[in-house]
Order: sequence, then C-alpha cells, then structure tokens
Amino acid sequence: MDWLYTIVGLVILLLAGDSLVKGAVNLSLRLGVPALIVSLTIVAFGTSAPELLISIQAILDDVPGLALGNVVGSNTANVLLVLGIPALLATMHTSECDTRGSYLQMMAATALFIVLCFMGPLTWISGVILLIALAAMLVYAARAANAHRKACADDEEIEGADPSLGWPKISLYLVLGLIGLPLGANLLVEGATSIAREFGISETVIGLTLVAIGTSLPELATTVMAALRRQADVALGNVIGSNMFNLLGIMGVASLVGNIPVDPAFLRFDLWVMALASAALIPFVFLKKDITRIWGIGLTALYVIYLVVVLV
Repeated sequence: MDWLYTIVGLVILLLAGDSLVKGAVNLSLRLGVPALIVSLTIVAFGTSAPELLISIQAILDDVPGLALGNVVGSNTANVLLVLGIPALLATMHTSECDTRGSYLQMMAATALFIVLCFMGPLTWISGVILLIALAAMLVYAARAANAHRKACADDEEIEGADPSLGWPKISLYLVLGLIGLPLGANLLVEGATSIAREFGISETVIGLTLVAIGTSLPELATTVMAALRRQADVALGNVIGSNMFNLLGIMGVASLVGNIPVDPAFLRFDLWVMALASAALIPFVFLKKDITRIWGIGLTALYVIYLVVVLV
C-alpha cells in the first residue's frame, strides 16, 4: 500500500500541477495580466507547486529531511537527468543561447543557500532572506525582458494558454489543481516516509532520490519536448529557472512553515554535488558548447553514479 500511495500521490501531483498552470495562465490572461509577468511568476510557481506542497507537507508531518532532500535532489536531477536524457534523443544547440545572466543568478542563489545551511537550521529568518533574493531576481528578470522586447514578442505562445477556454473550464482547472496538490502531496509524503522506515532508509535519502526524481518529471517532460522541437533556450532556461525557484521560493516558504535542520551529510556531500552539477553547465553557458549525445551520456551516467553512492 505504501508504494501505491507513493505512485498515486505522484500521479495526482503531476496532473494537479498541470491543471493549476492551465487555470492560472488563462485566468491571468483573461484579466489582462501581461504574458511576460505570467511566464515569470504563475507558470514558474505552477510547475514547481508539487515540490512546494511536498516540502510543506513534510515539515507538517515532522519529516523536514524529506523537504530538504527533495529540493537538493531535484536541483541535481534537473541538471544531470533533465538535460542528460533529452540530449540522448536530440542535440540541444545551446551554443545559440545567451543564458549567462540567469545562470549567474542561479549560481548566486546556490551559494546563498549553501551559506545559510552551514549557519545552522533553516529558520524563518532564512526564509525571509531567500524570498527577498527571489523577489530581487524576479524584478531583474522583468526589467531585462522588457529591455529585450524584440526577443519576447507580445504574441508569443505561452504553454497552457487557450483563448477559447471559457470561465467554467478555467474555474474547474483551478479547483482541481488546488484540491489535487495537497491531496497528492499528502499521499506521496506518507507513502515515501513509510517506505523509508520499512527499509531502514532515512527520509532524507528518499527525498534525494525517489521524491526528487518524481517531482522533476514535469521539467523532464518539458525539456524532452523542447529538445525535439530544437528549442534549446527553452530547455536550458527551464532548468536554470526551476533550480532558482526551488532554492529561493520553495525553501523560502518552507522555512517560514517550520525550522528545517540540516543533516551533516548534506554539508559534507549532497550540497556540494548540487553545486558541482550546477557548475557543469559552464561549458554550455559560457563556452558555447552544444549538449550533444556524448554530453547526454556523461550527464546521465553521473546521475546514476550519484544515486548508487546515495543509496548504497
């Protein structure tokens, strides 16, 4: 039953997250909110909603290690797995993209998060600092996007936008998303925690592996489609944006809900693996390298090795 709870919870989370994004995007556009703001805020929040709900639920269920493991594990998986697997299917021409500004912000967010972890348990003060940093980065991104208006046309298609969608369907998507997310999070956390205890595995390890991979599936699906459509900027931007929001937004909110102790193992190993995985993007961001199948094999192999080290 624990495995069933975990799988059902994950499926509900994915479906509810997609429903919330569709409802929120179409509601915002109907209310006249600019497409740029929708992309920077509502879509980013909606696709990360599963991680957010799982982290909050884990803290409420007194398993904060699962919350921290979920975010750190997701960030590692986002680089090594979410970019690695699509590269096996098609070369991503990241040499044509300019993501240097966003990448430097992601690395700054990573450094800030690691410093806060070394300062002790993540408290509400840590949460406030992380959320202030998130707000600053969103303001910067909005200004940069406005300054490069030609690269972001007003009629750009936004995923989940449907001009023909009526108010009843928009309301239904929102309700299903808002009901499904907490339900799915509760089932997944309950199932994953029970599995961990049954096999003598810590909640932290379950968060780093099973839960992290599960909640990275939306990013993986988006990146696979972007690779097949030869939209390397979407693929790379998806990973960078998701990692920033995970560290600053999700951990910021979760730290306000309750204190999150940092396991010494995180300080010795997992945080540095996350940082090194983020640094692995340097060839694609600054050296104008394409993510070819060889790179895809390498990134995916590194993630498999990481899983073996964590689980053994």
